[in-house]
Amino acid sequence: MSSWLGGLGSGLGQSLGQVSGSLSSFTGQISNFTKDMLLEGVEEVGDAATELQVSNFKLAEVESAFATQKSEYDRLRKLHAELEEKFEASEIQIKRQSAEYRSLLQQKDVEISHLKARQSSLQEEVHKLQQSAQSASVGPAVLPVTTTSSTSTSHTASSFLTRPSGSHHGFHGDEVDLSDVLWSQQEINRLSTEIMRLEAEVAHWRRMSQTSAGTGAGNGEQGEILKLQRTIKELRDKMSHEVDEHQHELAALQDAQRQKMADITRRHREELAEYEERIEELEEQLQSGVGQATSSSDASKLLELQRTLHSLQEAAEHREKQLTELSASLEEAQQKQASLKLERDEAQEENAGLLQNYTRLQASVAELQTRVQEQEVKALQKAQLDNEIQMLRNNLTAAEKEIERLKMMAEVEPKEEVEHADILELNTIIGALRQEKEVLEQEKDLKVELERKEKVLRATEEERDTLMTELEELDRQNQEATQHMISVKEQLSGQLKEAEAVLQRMTAELTASSEQKRTLEQELETQKEKMGKSAFTLNELHMAKQQLEQTVKDLKDKLEHAQEQSQDTCRQVAELKKELREREEQLSAIKEDLKQAAERRNETEGAKEELAGKERELSDLRRELDEMRSSHEKVVTKDYELEMENSRLKAECEQRQGKLEELARQLKESQASLNRTVREKDTRIEALKLEKSQLESELGQAERTLTEQVKQYQQTIEELTRARSMDATALQMEHERAIRLNQEKDMEIAQLKRDMEQMTSDHRDTNEMLSITVAGQKQLTDLLQEKDVFMETLKQNAAELQMELENKISAMNKDAETLKQTLEEKEKQLGGMKEENSHLKEEIDRLRDQQTRPQPLAEPRTLDIITELESEITQLKSSRNALEEEVQTLGRTVEEQQASLLLSQQSLQAQQSELEQAHARLQQTTLNYDRLIHARDEEVTRLQQTIDRLSESWGRANSPAVQGEVILQEDKTQSLNQENGNEKHDLSKVDIERLVKGIKEKETEISQLNEKNLSLTRQLDQLVVSRDEVGKLSQVILQKDLEIQALHARVSMGGGHNQDVIFLQQQLQAYAVEREQVLAVLNEKTRENSQLRSDYHRLMDIMAGKEAALLKLQQENQRLSNMSDPSGNQEMFKETIQNLSRIIREKDIEIDALTQKCQTLVTVLQSTGGEPGASSGGVSSNQFEELLQERDTLKQQVKKMEEWKQQVITTVKNMQHESAQLHEELIKLQSQVSADSDCSSKLSVDYARLVQSYEQKEKRLGSLSLELAQVQQTITQLSTTKHVLLGKLDSVAQTPEVIATQCSAATLASDAPTSQTSLPANSDKLQEELSCLQVQLAEKEKMIKTLQENNHRLSNSASISESEQRSQVEEVRQVRERLEALQRSVREKDLLIKTKGDQLIQVSDALRNRENDNEVLKQAVTNLKERALILEMDVKKLKEENELVATRSREKESEFRALQETNMQVSLLLREKEFELSAMSEKAATVEKMLKDKEQGKSGELNQLLNELKSMQEKALLFQQERDQMMMALKQKQMETTAVQAELQHMREKEQRLKLELERLRNHLLEIEDSYTREALAAEDRETELRRKVALLDDKLATSSSAVENASQQASMQVESLQEQLSGVVKQRDDALAQLRTSQEQVNQYAVSLSNLQMVLEQFQQEEKAMYSAELEKHRKEKAEWKKKALQMEDQASALQMNLDEANAALDSASRLTDQLDAKEEQIEELKKQVDVRQEMLEEAQRKLMNLLNSSEGKIDKVLMRNLFLGYFHTPKTKRADVLRLMGSVLGLSREEIDKMLEEDGRHGVTGWMSSWLGGRGAQSVPTTPQRPTTGLGLNSSFSEMFVKFLEMESTPSLPAPKLPVYDIKPLGAPPPGRTSGVASSSTTGAAAAAKRTDSNPFLAPRSAAVPLFAGSGSGGPGGHLLMKPISDALPSFTPVPVTAEASAGAVLKDLLKQ
Repeated sequence: MSSWLGGLGSGLGQSLGQVSGSLSSFTGQISNFTKDMLLEGVEEVGDAATELQVSNFKLAEVESAFATQKSEYDRLRKLHAELEEKFEASEIQIKRQSAEYRSLLQQKDVEISHLKARQSSLQEEVHKLQQSAQSASVGPAVLPVTTTSSTSTSHTASSFLTRPSGSHHGFHGDEVDLSDVLWSQQEINRLSTEIMRLEAEVAHWRRMSQTSAGTGAGNGEQGEILKLQRTIKELRDKMSHEVDEHQHELAALQDAQRQKMADITRRHREELAEYEERIEELEEQLQSGVGQATSSSDASKLLELQRTLHSLQEAAEHREKQLTELSASLEEAQQKQASLKLERDEAQEENAGLLQNYTRLQASVAELQTRVQEQEVKALQKAQLDNEIQMLRNNLTAAEKEIERLKMMAEVEPKEEVEHADILELNTIIGALRQEKEVLEQEKDLKVELERKEKVLRATEEERDTLMTELEELDRQNQEATQHMISVKEQLSGQLKEAEAVLQRMTAELTASSEQKRTLEQELETQKEKMGKSAFTLNELHMAKQQLEQTVKDLKDKLEHAQEQSQDTCRQVAELKKELREREEQLSAIKEDLKQAAERRNETEGAKEELAGKERELSDLRRELDEMRSSHEKVVTKDYELEMENSRLKAECEQRQGKLEELARQLKESQASLNRTVREKDTRIEALKLEKSQLESELGQAERTLTEQVKQYQQTIEELTRARSMDATALQMEHERAIRLNQEKDMEIAQLKRDMEQMTSDHRDTNEMLSITVAGQKQLTDLLQEKDVFMETLKQNAAELQMELENKISAMNKDAETLKQTLEEKEKQLGGMKEENSHLKEEIDRLRDQQTRPQPLAEPRTLDIITELESEITQLKSSRNALEEEVQTLGRTVEEQQASLLLSQQSLQAQQSELEQAHARLQQTTLNYDRLIHARDEEVTRLQQTIDRLSESWGRANSPAVQGEVILQEDKTQSLNQENGNEKHDLSKVDIERLVKGIKEKETEISQLNEKNLSLTRQLDQLVVSRDEVGKLSQVILQKDLEIQALHARVSMGGGHNQDVIFLQQQLQAYAVEREQVLAVLNEKTRENSQLRSDYHRLMDIMAGKEAALLKLQQENQRLSNMSDPSGNQEMFKETIQNLSRIIREKDIEIDALTQKCQTLVTVLQSTGGEPGASSGGVSSNQFEELLQERDTLKQQVKKMEEWKQQVITTVKNMQHESAQLHEELIKLQSQVSADSDCSSKLSVDYARLVQSYEQKEKRLGSLSLELAQVQQTITQLSTTKHVLLGKLDSVAQTPEVIATQCSAATLASDAPTSQTSLPANSDKLQEELSCLQVQLAEKEKMIKTLQENNHRLSNSASISESEQRSQVEEVRQVRERLEALQRSVREKDLLIKTKGDQLIQVSDALRNRENDNEVLKQAVTNLKERALILEMDVKKLKEENELVATRSREKESEFRALQETNMQVSLLLREKEFELSAMSEKAATVEKMLKDKEQGKSGELNQLLNELKSMQEKALLFQQERDQMMMALKQKQMETTAVQAELQHMREKEQRLKLELERLRNHLLEIEDSYTREALAAEDRETELRRKVALLDDKLATSSSAVENASQQASMQVESLQEQLSGVVKQRDDALAQLRTSQEQVNQYAVSLSNLQMVLEQFQQEEKAMYSAELEKHRKEKAEWKKKALQMEDQASALQMNLDEANAALDSASRLTDQLDAKEEQIEELKKQVDVRQEMLEEAQRKLMNLLNSSEGKIDKVLMRNLFLGYFHTPKTKRADVLRLMGSVLGLSREEIDKMLEEDGRHGVTGWMSSWLGGRGAQSVPTTPQRPTTGLGLNSSFSEMFVKFLEMESTPSLPAPKLPVYDIKPLGAPPPGRTSGVASSSTTGAAAAAKRTDSNPFLAPRSAAVPLFAGSGSGGPGGHLLMKPISDALPSFTPVPVTAEASAGAVLKDLLKQ
């Protein structure tokens, strides 16, 4: 840490020194520059070219100065950022150190608490001794204990304060780090010695108590002790009051200090923020100032710019000084803060000690008070000692003499020894009080020092405030200057506002990130503490987990062993199950056979034999039952046999139960091992107790040391007493010292109060920490509870496994027998082994005996034997254990088999119960059938009796002729009765079958329903048979009619009986009428029968369709019945069906009664008709008898009706009761539904919340998409700007092509070197052109004559070309001006691109964050989509279930309709029966009328009977009405029950739906919990990473803490020298003010110079644009002229060729031309030499061109190509071809090649050639070309090169600020005007040096190498202007002219102009 802080300080010093140095050099440069600019602005140059040179030179200087200023500014900004980071790091370290100091304080508090506990134990011992002393003597020998304790506490208090306050001054260097540790160790040692002293005092007082017990004499100094105690009490009260006051003062001071610190930090942060904003504003102003170009062209603006530059420079210097001062003040403030923190820590430690002393004093005061009270009680008891107490009061002043006297008399009188001890104790109390007063005086001194330091602090803070106000004033002045600048630059206000908005957003993000960082640091600290506290519990949990895993492993091993043994038993169980299945299959086959037989019988037998078939079925069922019973008995016998075997096995297994109990014991042991984990916590507590005991032992050692200190103190006390006895003045001095001590104590008390308040705050912090730890412990307890739950589950699993093992034991019977045999064999083997063992033991004994004898050779063999025997014994033991385990497993298998047998018995019992239930149901059905059969038999017998009676009466009354009628009547009645019986039978069958169906629906399946269908078809067949019988009866009736007609004819033939015949005819007519009525009734019955049959068929179809639905309903009914009550709806349905059947039976009975009544009336009529006179009385008597019988029957019927009414009432009551029950069930279901609806509502609320969060996230996505759109818009804007720039670059790239073409045209002329400069850089092209030149040379050799003739003409053209070159130079200037204008615009665009790039980076960062958020949201959306899909699936399921429910409800409704139809049919039947009754009653009325007419005289009794009949009929009608009402009530109840059932069904469906929804939501919650668990796991991973980081940070803290302590000590040392530094700070403040004023002036000068420069730049741009355009036009014209000349030359060459041919033809006349030919040959040789010379020059030019390309390509082309390359990728794809063309033109490619490449790009993209081209070009490193000594590198770089370098510096990202050494700034210092030669040489050397430094400093090498900053002007000419230097290799230029070091720039310019 110290090294780090030292490095920080050194780095700060270096950086600030560099800043000041660079600023001074920078200001010097700028001042020189502005002076030169002003001087040159005053000069007015006449020549435009020289003016251009001057202006370009000035521009270059300005740009270089601006570049240096920019770099310096960047470096300063980085320095500022680094300083801020270091400041934050130091703040973080201070916080961590404070946390560490708090932890150390806590540790010390823990140690103090241990010591306090020890002291309390010692005090208890003292109290015990006191009690023993009280029991021994009544004297006041108890007080010394308290006084000693108080003395000990006072000693501790004083010793606590014995630490020197100036300990920091005493220690230096590395010892300071250990000062706190050493002091704490000294304190611990001192406390231990004090404890030893206390123990010695205890021993002393024990001895005193023993001696006092021995003597038993009391002293008389109790009153004096009481007085002293009162004085002590008063002093302590005063002390406590003063302590409270001091604590209040301390708290106030601490609050003030905290507030001041908070204000200082807040102000510092505000200042930092203001400085950052100011720096950003200055940056923006600089950028805008660079990009700003004002339109004014006055020289005054140049002056203003210069002034503003000066003022800016001064302001920058002033700012740098301010920054240095602020950094120094920051460091001082940090040092102050560190020193204050150290002082605070020391004060806290002292507070802790004082608090301990204070608590001890309070305890001792409390004990003293209690003892004083006891002593007062004793004083009341000891009134006899009052005189001695008064004597003590009088003799207080002479206490010292009495002490001496008591010392002298100590040996003689033990009583006086006790008094002497009391006086000694009082003296010790007085000493303790004096020590406390000394401590208080020390506290007061400390308080004075604190106040002094606070005053110093206040003074420093006031000075700092004044500095702050001055800084604010300076800021205000700066703001005024900036407002002036802003008023000048109002156009950039909008951009500034946008930048400010971006800055605000960034600052908000920074603040948010800092807050997050702080919260993370807090979380890290809390997690550190949690880790520290949870490590112990985690270790415990790990131990417990390991133990549990061991137990689980053991249990698993046991389980595997048991499973291996239980596999055999499982096989046996499977075989038994197979046998059981076979038997069940046999039973089922028998049942199926029986059913098939029953079906066959049913099919063969008809409807008449149905009852017999039923009886057969019953008998078959009984037989089956018998067979089942027999089989069951067999099974029971088998079970009994098995039970016997089991009992035998039990008898065998009882021997092995002990082993099983051992297994259980092992399980218990495992449980105990589980419980041991709980006990381990207790053991840990015991370990803590042991640690406590160790601490107590350490305290005992401390007590021993304390005893030694006590001896020393006693010696000092004795010396003090001697000194006091010697001199009274010493007492006064001591009294004054005590007063001083008291004052110091007051100070200490005040400080203690403050410390108390701080301790309370710390206590709150510790409470918070404890709450956090408690939360962690809660988590751990939750983990423990989970572990306990896991343990319980393990226990349950163990229990289940035990149960499984016990179940599997029962299956191991056979294995048990085999194992028993094996056991017996093994026991035999064991016996043999035991015998062998005994033999072996004997042998071992024998061998031992032999061993006792000296046999050294035989010992190893005997040992081997012994080891072998032991291994065999162990093997035998293991085999025995294995056998025992096998026995245990066999026992378990036996138990499992027993359990399986019990299960089979239970299943058999269940089958028996089912069989018995079926048997009971069959018996009930048979009983019902028997009842019905008996009823039908009774009806048949009755009808037969009535028929017999009628036949007898008819036989008596009529002749045999009437018998036919009677037979006919009998037949009719029989047929009627049969029909009625059939109908009744059918109805009763339907009812019975319904009942049977209702019974069988619970048990049987669809096959039984098929049987019912068959039975129904049989019933239909019966109905068909009954219809056939009706037809037969109608035929019989027709036959009888024919017979009656025959008899009538026979009667008419006979005479004598006319009256009878007439009467008989009348009767016959009446009978015919009746027959017709009967036939009509029969027809109606047949019609009704057919209707019923059709209805029956329809109902059968409906029933067949509804059987599946009925089965479902039955299942649901069963479920409902199980839910509600066992005797549920089925019994109700049964009762309703029974009631309906009862109603139908009663209706049948009524019809039968009415038919009987009609028959009796008919018989009466017949009898009256048969016997007109004589037998009237008999007939009347028979009639009376019959009427009486009818009355009896009617009475019986009335009784039956009343009984039925009561039954109906009871059924209604039952229905009401059931409806109430159903209502209760409904309420319950409604409550369940409401609960479910609550759950669903909660879940819906959760779902709505999730939906809301999803919508919010969607909104966030929308906002993100909008922001993305905005970003895309900005990107499109940037791309458009890039398009514009690329277009401008295309226009720029066209000018080099023009120059290249012009130069290539010039190659044909004489000026070869100049033309060759425009050749491309590629060697291949050069080779091609060389070959072309060789070809041309060959052609020239052929064309010698023509060249001779045209040589003169060519020389003339060369002179013309020179003049044209001059014009080209002018054009080149114009082109340069245009290029500079374009480059200026490019610079502006680059700045824009840079700003936009920064914005893009920010936006891309924001986009990344948003993309991360989007990914998170996408994940959430996918989760929600999955949930939505799940919900959709659930909805589909619910819809399907709803559809199923709807179909069920439709089926139920159809069933309900069918039931209603059946009900209606039954009601129709009832109505028909009632109609029949009414018809019969009408018949009876007619008969009665006839009887009345016939028997008017004899009608008294008949009238009575008829009245009775009427009354009976009325009663019957009433009963019928009541029955109808009851039926209506029943129907209503049924409707209500159906409604209730429907509601129940609806509620159940709703419940199912809610359950499904609940399950779905539970699944949903589980998924959410899974996601939360995943997130929690991720959080745990993050926590582990954070913990790792925390560990690293802890290590760093550990390393840095020592350094921080050193720094804090140094800071505390520096606090004393703060006042000395304050005067320096004041001086620095004055200097800073002066510097600020100068910097403001410089800023103003800079602004003026900037405006002037902008004006000059605009003028230059305009002039350059004009020059470039003129030069371009000239170049184009020259190009055309050169092309024309080339064509002319070609024509001339062809003409010369023709002339040569002609000359060759005319060789005959060559004699005249030989001399000319020789001359021509000489000329040819000369021309060849010239060609060779020019070839050499061409090669040199090529070499130079290659060197220039190699040297300048890496410097300039790299930058241009980087920008062009980036521009290519930033431009849209549609305009990339233009960029490629521009790049190709820059690289020197021709248009055709570029077009070819673009065509290939259209085919397969540009990446291939781009990558190859860029790879080939961009990978080239910058070669350092060897330069000649004659070449002046100062003139090798042009203005364009400088401009490109500036662009490179602006476009490249800001690297770490390079240090500016002296050699970089030296070239900026201009030499005086006279030294022009020296400048060139110095520039060459500087260039060389810069070329050497290119590797080290990439920024400065190009500037120093390419831009040597001349300031030469005046006598040496205008100076070598930068525009006259060759153009950069980025543009094709002329060849550089080699210049010597002696040559001046003017000479170079002249040479160039000549060229």
